[in-house]
Amino acid sequence: MNRKKLIGYFFTSAFAVFITLTATAQQSKHILKTIIVDPGHGYPDGGAEGRYSREADIALAVARKLVKKIQDSLPEVKVLITRNDQYLPNGLHNLDEANRWRAQFANENHGDLFICIHCNDAGSKIIYHSEITGYHTRVYYTGKGKKRKKHSQRVPEYNRWTTPNPVKGTETYVWGVDKNDSKQQFIGNNADSSDFYGEKDSLSQEMTSEQKIAAALKMKKYFNRSIFLAGLIQDQYKLQNRLIHADFGDGVKQRTKGIWVLQATAMPSVLTEIGFITNPDEENYLNSQAGQDQIASAIFNAVSVYKKQVDAGRVR
Repeated sequence: MNRKKLIGYFFTSAFAVFITLTATAQQSKHILKTIIVDPGHGYPDGGAEGRYSREADIALAVARKLVKKIQDSLPEVKVLITRNDQYLPNGLHNLDEANRWRAQFANENHGDLFICIHCNDAGSKIIYHSEITGYHTRVYYTGKGKKRKKHSQRVPEYNRWTTPNPVKGTETYVWGVDKNDSKQQFIGNNADSSDFYGEKDSLSQEMTSEQKIAAALKMKKYFNRSIFLAGLIQDQYKLQNRLIHADFGDGVKQRTKGIWVLQATAMPSVLTEIGFITNPDEENYLNSQAGQDQIASAIFNAVSVYKKQVDAGRVR
């Protein structure tokens, strides 16, 4: 290579490095660029039922408030909501199809974070109670004719009543480790070709060993970030004096069934159960404007801390 060509090659390479570094710096300035907010359920799937309200309506109300808080306070972040009315997203009527669409929507919009909002259900809304208040004697006979005998039996008397199911509190979930293979596959299928050494021809194409390694590394990163955000959300609930039920520990759990979108979204993803609609006090709180705003603020505050830490490279 002659001197002129060598100089040209040097400047071309230097310019390419400069462009790459500049692009990298611009990309890393706001690592958290797109947030997908997903209100759970949607009619005809109303979700959990309280005495007078349904999960789908509460989740939507809180999600809308969360979206507005993000838009007002983090204008550099693009925030998208999977449904903005009372129905299942995209005009769908089948729950499974709607869940597939939610994940596809998040992946096609290259979300950096997926937040799913639900209300919890303790199962039976009523707890039955009884206590012995006294006894009475019951007389009965057996046999016939000369064999007829009189018997007496001491029988307890009961006071019976019911109370609403007392379970209350919040939980925030990430996908279960038994879903890691599924999460990894969705990450690989929805990766940018620039993430790999070579392009993928289709979503169904079998990943190469290098692609599988890259997807596995991303999955680990997404899991750590999901756990980090889930903990921040629960911490914010605690700061608002929301009771965490004793059975829940710190309220951060792995979801092993029921919420497919957590492993189908190629990004950090959490699902927060904002309260028990089956508890009358919590149902009132979940339906109040003050309660919904407080819940949305808790999630938003957690997202703000998460963004600062992730953008600064402190969470891997």
